[in-house]
Amino acid sequence: MEEIKVSHDLLSEYGLSFAFHRRILMVGNCCVVPSFGGAHQWAQAHFLLGGVFKPARQTVQLIGFMGFDLDQVRQIAERVAASSGIEVVEVEMRGGGKARMLRIVIDRSSSGSDSLGGVTHEDCANLSREISTILDVEDAISGSYVLEVSSPGLDRKLSRPEDFKRFVGSRVKLATRMPVGGNKHFEGRLQSFEGGRLTLEIGPARKKPRGTSPEILEIELANVDKANLVPEI
Repeated sequence: MEEIKVSHDLLSEYGLSFAFHRRILMVGNCCVVPSFGGAHQWAQAHFLLGGVFKPARQTVQLIGFMGFDLDQVRQIAERVAASSGIEVVEVEMRGGGKARMLRIVIDRSSSGSDSLGGVTHEDCANLSREISTILDVEDAISGSYVLEVSSPGLDRKLSRPEDFKRFVGSRVKLATRMPVGGNKHFEGRLQSFEGGRLTLEIGPARKKPRGTSPEILEIELANVDKANLVPEI
């Protein structure tokens, strides 16, 4: 277990002062950041450990005391992430009562100089610390919950137009709300995305025999229920 002290630069911006350092505890692929409750008191750190192999990096922290505006939380997360060249992929609240988890998925911005490198433990830890501080200061969430900040992993979720534009040329797996050609589940290579419509070359990753034409399918983004990248190793 590695313990890292974190400075109070962000706290100072909000006129806050504390006589102690916040600490990040790193265990395997997880970073756990003890945070403040509703009255700025220490909360007990909780560890959420994944399986033996987990390609996504992750940081977790417990924050204390129920009600919130998810759009406001996302705006705060995006504001903090943008300053570090990071984009927020997804924000969701899971569970209920005292078992709530606020999950924020981040990735390197496609326009950043290090967009191919992905996010690191340090990125997750820093964002977790800064986001939790602002959520606390702005009183954005009431009720206890666990904050998890992680990378999207190899099978990254695609939902926004920007996601599909960024990953043109990649293999994707998706499900539609309404059937297209009698089917609702597809896998293939994303050929293009324009005007809210994606073009998918259906079929396996292996090369097709000569003389065979690929099956091309156009699907409206509004009809996509869920979509993920397909890892190509």
